[in-house]
Amino acid sequence: MDLLDTLIVGGRYFDGTGQPSRMTHVGIKDGKVTRLLDEEPDHALAGEVIDARGCWVTPGFLDTHTHYDAELLVSPSLSESVRHGVTTVLIGSCSLSMVCSEAEDASDIFTRVETVPREKVLPILQEYKSWRSPREWVEFVDRHPLGPNVISFLGHSDLRTAVMGLHRATDRAVTPTGAEQARMEGLLEEALQEGFLGLSTMCLKWDKVDGDREWSKSLPSTYARWREVSRLNRILRRYGRVHQGAPNAANPLQVTQYLRETLGWLRRPLKTTLIAMIDLKGNPTVRPMASLVGWLANTLGGNFRWQLLPTPFTVYADGMDTVLFEEFGAGEMALDIRDQLERNELLKDEQYRRKFRKFYKEKLSPRVWQRDFGDAVILDCPDPSVVGRNFADLAAERGVHVVDFFLDMVVAHGRALRWFTTVGNHRQDRLRKMVTHPGALITFSDAGAHIRNMAFYNLPLRFLKLVRDSHEEGAPIMSLERAVHRLTGEQADWLGIDAGHLRVGDRADVVVLDPRGLDQDLERVEWAEMQNFGLERMVNRVPGCVKHVLINGRKAVTEGKVEPDLGRDRGFGRFLRAGAREQTVTEGA
Repeated sequence: MDLLDTLIVGGRYFDGTGQPSRMTHVGIKDGKVTRLLDEEPDHALAGEVIDARGCWVTPGFLDTHTHYDAELLVSPSLSESVRHGVTTVLIGSCSLSMVCSEAEDASDIFTRVETVPREKVLPILQEYKSWRSPREWVEFVDRHPLGPNVISFLGHSDLRTAVMGLHRATDRAVTPTGAEQARMEGLLEEALQEGFLGLSTMCLKWDKVDGDREWSKSLPSTYARWREVSRLNRILRRYGRVHQGAPNAANPLQVTQYLRETLGWLRRPLKTTLIAMIDLKGNPTVRPMASLVGWLANTLGGNFRWQLLPTPFTVYADGMDTVLFEEFGAGEMALDIRDQLERNELLKDEQYRRKFRKFYKEKLSPRVWQRDFGDAVILDCPDPSVVGRNFADLAAERGVHVVDFFLDMVVAHGRALRWFTTVGNHRQDRLRKMVTHPGALITFSDAGAHIRNMAFYNLPLRFLKLVRDSHEEGAPIMSLERAVHRLTGEQADWLGIDAGHLRVGDRADVVVLDPRGLDQDLERVEWAEMQNFGLERMVNRVPGCVKHVLINGRKAVTEGKVEPDLGRDRGFGRFLRAGAREQTVTEGA
């Protein structure tokens, strides 16, 4: 046997295909899996030996919904995900990429939506952004010292802004000229030729633009007529690539447009993934309707997947700073005012409060937030007497309407009032059923965004815990092999990328995890440095669970510690090109 670089011995081996796991020793050389051995070989045959006894040895996990687009530039280790076993991240989601548009435009369509401060992101883009096309972006990434592998969508808001300008791209009365439409199509085709996964779009109108020029307009993608999107879809279909979208929550029937596009009647089906399958407290019809839509799309010849967060969807807020308030008029009015003193004057106005109370009572309108302050708990406040209690009980004690009490608290304490609420996936029996749905992708961490809110960096571990716990309770919802497959090979195969498997000849992206580490609370909040941003962000850490991570055969995490070379040296992750082994399929779509 040739001398191996690394030998992983004694672990329970999962290959990422869903096939039965087994006790196997894994040999790695030159960044690839070269040996799978049932008998433990002489340790002297490897430069390094990793003892995996009692552990699972799996392919590296895929996180297929992140917003690491800016962080990738200055902190390419993306260590907050890698430490949890993620070896491939997908960027360019939700119509937001930083590929074609100018630095200020790319910043302004990103920062308010993803709540990463503009004063941090804009200087980064101004320093680093030397590219203006998909080809130039790929050339940059190929030279960059990536931590995990990177895959990417081209964002429609980015594309539209680059071609039309931010002002025209956010004007409802403006449609692209013929030349502009052709330019968008040309850039999309270039992106697909360079290995982008496809196109991401956005129809949810409460994602807003930052900056001084087009402040508080919806994202550019939301202004596109469907015929514009449909023409771009023809190119995606021809290449066999993916459309990622987000329907308008205020218009549930709008999902039928995506349904029509994915169908393959007399043409190639369009791979389509939408945000999101969720069991909402405020609208319990969403979950069964999403399940029905997915079943219908795939039964009728489409190729459709919902994105599904496999954990309770808990949202944190500082004062009124939460996207939940963008979904109704009174909330929008407040969030559109940036100056805190000016906003406070609005919040104290009785006419405004009447509007807020009216919206608060409308429980039957389409919504994500359940509009129940009785289901919102105060985490931190300069007044310690209210910490740990919900707004409704406190309002009742004071004999005031709960909306008035909430607004009084915001006026008094501003962003120092920190609170949280769980908007969905709160019923474990429903959640366990949803994660078995064949028309769902286990994803939607939003890693890299919402630095004081969502912290689902350990999403793969949360899902494995959910499945493992069902086994321990004697009612398994799926095999452990199937659970690993859902996080690895299933997503890689559907997206059409070379990742997610751990067989002889595969790239050695490997996780060694101790399943006993799943016994701890994986939802516990911690704060950690957001490297090179001068910020702290909310995270979830799982000490003692992920022991080792290898990317391209190189140690990225050792005994739970991130290696210092990750994100500094090249040779770890790479840009994974979609369709690298495929030929373009030409059809009259």
